[in-house]
Amino acid sequence: MANNEESRGLKSLFDWFANRRKSGSTSLERQEREIADGLWHKCSKCGVLAYTKDLKANQMVCVECGHHNRVDSDERIRQLIDNNTWKPLDEHLRPTDPLEFRDRKLYSDRLRETQDKIGLIDAVRTGLGQINGLPIALGVMDFRFMGGSMGSVVGERLTRMIEQATQRRYPVVIVCTSGGARMQEGMLSLMQMAKISAALQRHKDARLLYIPVLTNPTTGGVTASFAMLGDIILAEPKATIGFAGRRVIEQTLREKLPENFQTAEDLLQHGFVDDIVPRTQLKNTLAQLIALHQPVLTTPHMVLWETMSLTSTAAE
Repeated sequence: MANNEESRGLKSLFDWFANRRKSGSTSLERQEREIADGLWHKCSKCGVLAYTKDLKANQMVCVECGHHNRVDSDERIRQLIDNNTWKPLDEHLRPTDPLEFRDRKLYSDRLRETQDKIGLIDAVRTGLGQINGLPIALGVMDFRFMGGSMGSVVGERLTRMIEQATQRRYPVVIVCTSGGARMQEGMLSLMQMAKISAALQRHKDARLLYIPVLTNPTTGGVTASFAMLGDIILAEPKATIGFAGRRVIEQTLREKLPENFQTAEDLLQHGFVDDIVPRTQLKNTLAQLIALHQPVLTTPHMVLWETMSLTSTAAE
């Protein structure tokens, strides 16, 4: 009798451990499912798990190692532009397929799939808004759309935004992230480099401010044109910035490049970038720079005083 009770107790004990192990695996699966659902984010640099809500509150910058995670154009606009001041421009412009290009799939199909997937028409968003109460024209590139490649719509939107800024006498800020020109549009894509650069020259001739912000990555035709034409060039920490890829350069030069080659820090050291600004400080930094470059308005009293002074000096 005692042996039967002991065997039943042993069996129930085994059942208890089995159930505990099963419930443990279930909780592990639930935890993995929660991580997959976006509740937690694992830093790609230091491996620390962070609560996604806290990470977004820190503008997607890891609190442990300072790694700047890539952000989309919506998030970037929320980070920089004051609430209820954003006015988008030229959202009706849509890309076409003038060359009827085809690689592994038709370019027209690739465009449609990308548009449906991320909800953007092309790789840049432009608009007018305010940064700490100061008016600004802002362009934000989005790497999710075909690697932020520069096609005809990207060039046209940026050009129209710069022209509006010149007309309104607004400063221009462009947040750059791109793999370069869009090969599916061939020469039409390369033409955008000259078109945007010409609009920026007219903006400069009007003695107006232009600040590009180089984020990870900024390469190819974007680097070779408007990304490097700023009055003040800012970059995010550790951003990859260059024209040709590292492997291409190493094969051409037949020598090993330094580890920090084509980083924002390396470009700052060699004078290609004016400053490296952490994302959490970017809005205030831009506001300070824009405020410093605002035109000084001369009051009528100052004009009158200067006229009287000049008149008296001439009489003497």
